[in-house]
Amino acid sequence: ISADSNTGVLNAATDYYLSTKDKTFVTANKDVLVKILTYHVVAGNLDAAAVVKAITDGHGKAVVKTVQGGALTATLEGKNVVLTDEKGGKATVVATDLKAGNGVIHVIDAVVMHK
Repeated sequence: ISADSNTGVLNAATDYYLSTKDKTFVTANKDVLVKILTYHVVAGNLDAAAVVKAITDGHGKAVVKTVQGGALTATLEGKNVVLTDEKGGKATVVATDLKAGNGVIHVIDAVVMHK
């Protein structure tokens, strides 16, 4: 797996692991998978209202640092929050404010990728 790959690779990797439970696959690709997954995590406890406020306060965009160390840019397209990754890829938030034990989950419709 290449960190420069598109979302299809992550989806294929996930499908492969779930269908085979091949732990050697995960071990062999752990560094890449960790980078991709932690690029989807932002520290803090931001609910949807806080995200929209940050975008509004930022005059139409909010740049957030990911746990991986990269950045995502949040903007509004109509009433939808859209995340733009470092490669220019976009993901729309499709569900918000799902409470988890360690934070808030916002579901997006695509995989975002770091540089």
